[in-house]
Amino acid sequence: MNRSIILGTGSFAPANVVTNEDISRKVETSDLWIRERTGIRERRIASSGESTSDLALEAGRNALRNAALSPADLDGIIVATATPDLTFPSTACLVQARLGIPGTFAFDVNAVCSGFMYALKIADSMIRSGQCETLLVIGAEVMSRFVDWSDRSTCILFGDGAGAVVLGKSGSSQTGGVGTVTLHADGRYWDLIHVPGGGSRSPVETEKPPGNACTIRMKGSETFRMAVRSLEESVREVLKEEGIGVNELDWVVPHQANIRILEALSERLGIPLGRFVVNIDRYGNTSAASIPMALDEAVQDKRIQPGHRILLTAFGSGVTWGSGLVHWTQKAGGDR
Repeated sequence: MNRSIILGTGSFAPANVVTNEDISRKVETSDLWIRERTGIRERRIASSGESTSDLALEAGRNALRNAALSPADLDGIIVATATPDLTFPSTACLVQARLGIPGTFAFDVNAVCSGFMYALKIADSMIRSGQCETLLVIGAEVMSRFVDWSDRSTCILFGDGAGAVVLGKSGSSQTGGVGTVTLHADGRYWDLIHVPGGGSRSPVETEKPPGNACTIRMKGSETFRMAVRSLEESVREVLKEEGIGVNELDWVVPHQANIRILEALSERLGIPLGRFVVNIDRYGNTSAASIPMALDEAVQDKRIQPGHRILLTAFGSGVTWGSGLVHWTQKAGGDR
């Protein structure tokens, strides 16, 4: 059977930096309060002229450059996002048009913060089945457009950005690549994290929920407990399937939701937090973009090296969650 390998990684974030001090001038909070509860110091916020497809395009271009490939080498594009440019068409189609590759397939996946794991699984399955040889998988979000900046419980958390990987078919002499990827969901808990307005149930023009219906609502404590439990179970499921122990992992690249979730997961798994790739302090929660952004950072600074075992894991709205193992084969730190 074919295996897929990561040929290149890329990321992109808006230039506009919003610090905790900036937010404290809008709502009653402080830098210390935010850092102690979330681990976030600052986040990137898209300008009024930047959309999700803009960020996705740049991350995709960087991933292609680091893979030494051109857009013409792609069989398709999958974009994981919960914040598309438009209700339709898909953000992936907008990216495809700007890459200049008409005819390749392009579609979006919405599993919110778990979106990149879902997109990775789909792309890996397509390559394993022989349907495709080279795919661009992007996680991109402009979460700031769906934040209520008067709600200090949520406005402190989210940022904007994009990350991408190029997946390719492994050669006959290559080992490693994408291994087990498991996905889960439990729609009974859909209201733990959601945006109540803007869809067919409550269109913007006839919104019924109080206040701004098109902003994020979250039940923080319930989400925290379910995230930690689900992530631990998901990671152990992958390790069991792969037949390895936690001590055999070189790096954990988690969804960057909250430093307390990562600390709790580190303790429950018995993996030192120093083996987690963490950049939430500089980017906040970028939803589907967070894993590929963190992965690219660790590749570019050469923490991740050929032969390393990399565990990816995410939890998000839906609720959805998933984990996967990557046996790293790429030489780290491609030119930008």
